[in-house]
Amino acid sequence: MKDGFLKAAALSPSLRVADCNYNASQIVSQLQDAAARGVRLAVFPEFCLTGYTCGDLFLQRTLQQGALDALQTVLDASRELDVVALVGLPLLVRGKLYNCAAVLCGGRLLGLVPKTYLPNYGEFYEKRQFTPGSTEVENVTVCGQEVPFGTSLLFRCRQMPSFVLGVEICEDLWSALPPSTFHTLAGATVIANLSASDETVGKAEYRRALVSNQSARLLCGYLYASAGHGESTQDMVFAGHDLIAENGTLLTETSPFEGGWAETELDCQRMESERARNTSFEPSAEGYLTVDFDLALTETKLSRWVDPTPFIPHDERRRAERCELILKMQADGLAKRLEHAHAKTAVIGISGGLDSCLALLVAVRAMKQLGRPTSDVLAVTMPCFGTTHRTRSNAEILCDELAVSFTEIDIANTVHSHFKDIGQDESVLDVTFENGQARVRTLELMDTANRTGGLVVGTGDLSELALGWATYNGDHMSMYGVNAGVPKTLVRHLVQYEADIAVSAELRRVLLDILDTPVSPELLPAKDGEISQKTEDLVGPYELHDFYLYYVLRFGFGPSKIFRLAKAAFAGRAEYPDEVLYKWLRNFYWRFFAQQFKRSCLPDGPKVGSVTLSPRGDWRMPSDAAAALWLAELEQIPLKG
Repeated sequence: MKDGFLKAAALSPSLRVADCNYNASQIVSQLQDAAARGVRLAVFPEFCLTGYTCGDLFLQRTLQQGALDALQTVLDASRELDVVALVGLPLLVRGKLYNCAAVLCGGRLLGLVPKTYLPNYGEFYEKRQFTPGSTEVENVTVCGQEVPFGTSLLFRCRQMPSFVLGVEICEDLWSALPPSTFHTLAGATVIANLSASDETVGKAEYRRALVSNQSARLLCGYLYASAGHGESTQDMVFAGHDLIAENGTLLTETSPFEGGWAETELDCQRMESERARNTSFEPSAEGYLTVDFDLALTETKLSRWVDPTPFIPHDERRRAERCELILKMQADGLAKRLEHAHAKTAVIGISGGLDSCLALLVAVRAMKQLGRPTSDVLAVTMPCFGTTHRTRSNAEILCDELAVSFTEIDIANTVHSHFKDIGQDESVLDVTFENGQARVRTLELMDTANRTGGLVVGTGDLSELALGWATYNGDHMSMYGVNAGVPKTLVRHLVQYEADIAVSAELRRVLLDILDTPVSPELLPAKDGEISQKTEDLVGPYELHDFYLYYVLRFGFGPSKIFRLAKAAFAGRAEYPDEVLYKWLRNFYWRFFAQQFKRSCLPDGPKVGSVTLSPRGDWRMPSDAAAALWLAELEQIPLKG
């Protein structure tokens, strides 16, 4: 429950048609087991107390009373359970029969939600027995309790206000305008669907798409509990296909006819965050009644998978498709800028490192898109104190394989002169020593672009922008930053993809060697010809920082929740004990706040994913914002030892 996590389950117990006592015992058994596993929301299928396939038996008073007696059995069993449960039953109200979901918690009947849309086509004849539910809420007495009855009901947890439950029943989801649409606009973050969807060829795929898409459209968690074994097979077969989705992602499901249940944790805070940033999501709670209930605020053990690399698809085919699309987006953005500026050249500082390699590959694609020779790309290598033979050689080979123009500007003398001008002691390897070189590099690139009628293509990536790992008015500046929306972990995969599709063995070889080269700005003198300055030794592992960046920007989560997610995502990684995760999370927040002034004046660059730091687009933050609250929250995180 803490941090907005709700352990939820969709369950399809084996039933007997019209045997309410047996069905109640099956439900109680599964409910008790679910509660013991930490489940706090348990959803059972449509008409689970009677069976869906009762037909005209629904009109028999004996079955109606049997359903009420069974409901009382479930209510009594729930008194000692810390769980919200939903069960389906027929209910007679004012002489009309309704297909209802009963919502109960701790022996209390919270409300009764009738089905809105009754299918009366194909194999379904619900209008023969039932009346559609009304949005008007009234009070009815059921099992000795006075409870609200109507479709416009929501159920809210006092201890976790982000958990607000809305209910719809089977066909409601399949309709043109599902009631869940209105439930979520009224505040529901979780939708429970009690269903008896029979199985036909191809229906599972369609059902899966409906549930996933509805959760995406409504920015909610969606549980779908479907009738399974035990229903009459006279004319239909029921597969017990249970599904749980969250904001368009199917978190878990049961395989049709396999039995069992679907169970995972929903992140209710994530839903709130999505809605807060989405101005098209306009709340409207008119006509709704909200019923409050209590659940213990406990620590929910996470069983859901937390992706350690949220920017990167894990499926190889999808990853390749994603890489190709991103490269096309980057190239198209640059092509438009070159075209608009009437630029004769695209000038790139090429170091033999990852970022400049990606920028060069993008520039080559842009020139080909414009129908121009790749020689219009002017790659400039600028060796100085930290340049190694490996990176210098790789830069030249790469440029040769891509058929771009290549030139070398040795900036050492210029840097020496500059240091003399400002009185910098070259034996002092401080920030001035490093940044002086970076600014000279940018000076050379800018003036080369002016001389050749071109524009400077920036190479810095999204991760560097987040951490401020750039020299202000040095590599921080360009005329168009093609990598500005690409995090470092994704840069690697983009270069790997280009290696996989390389037209020559030598191009593939050099790209793979660039991938194998330690990330470094090469601003400190090399040691024995090898890179002495490794970025990740200084700022931390980029895979951690990209993980933190994603949850800070995408959902606005606080440090404690992000730390909890990181522990789940990197569990089992010996190099990432809690102390290391904490150290670099703290470093991330400190750098992120301290370096905003660099991001406030970024050059243009294409947005390629859901997270960017453009001051004109996705991220607006004052340069002098204080990190005190976030650092204080970090201080409250308990660490072992």
